[in-house]
Amino acid sequence: MERRQVRRKRWLAGAIALLLLAALALPAVADAVLKKGATGEDVKLVQKKLKQWGYYSGAVDGIFGSQTEAAVKYFQRKNGLVADGIVGKKTAAALGISLSGGSSTATANTDSEVYLLAQCIHGEARGEPYKGQVAVGAVILNRVRSSQFPNTIAGVIYQKGAFSVVADGQINMDPGESALKAAKDALNGWDPTGGCLYYYNPKKTSNAWILSRPIVLRIGEHVFCK
Repeated sequence: MERRQVRRKRWLAGAIALLLLAALALPAVADAVLKKGATGEDVKLVQKKLKQWGYYSGAVDGIFGSQTEAAVKYFQRKNGLVADGIVGKKTAAALGISLSGGSSTATANTDSEVYLLAQCIHGEARGEPYKGQVAVGAVILNRVRSSQFPNTIAGVIYQKGAFSVVADGQINMDPGESALKAAKDALNGWDPTGGCLYYYNPKKTSNAWILSRPIVLRIGEHVFCK
């Protein structure tokens, strides 16, 4: 009986060792990408994001065809990305999703999103008082929490027509220490605006709709409203 148990233990140890060796021998999985010809839930998520932000007008059918490819290229061109029509790591991040081969999931508060939030703050509010920089970050986060807007930081920032710094490329500038700190303070819950969803500079805005919003407070050159 003891010999049989010893043989069994040796067999189990050998099997485990073989499994570990097989696992180590597996090739590393490449970053997931979506391109023309792809199908599935990942593609539906991309189509849904692009449609929500005004880049895509086709059906959300999970089929990556010519129309989806054209929409991806349009989004990439507008947001300073290589317009190759392929949803790789950078394009997925700009869309506010993370591709993992079989599924796509929204991400939040990652280092890349903190940096993106800081880039938007820097582009929109550099030269403003520090409180005003935090306030811009807070408005973006308030939009993330609102059902009226996309539910990720990247989604809010890259929503079509939402921020001028995206349209003119300033979003790609490196943020300074002040903007990075402001982004972290906003993410940690500091909201100088008390829940505002909009802000603008009265000296640079002629849009009748935004000018009609009731002003909640002023910080520096910006006024904030709900």
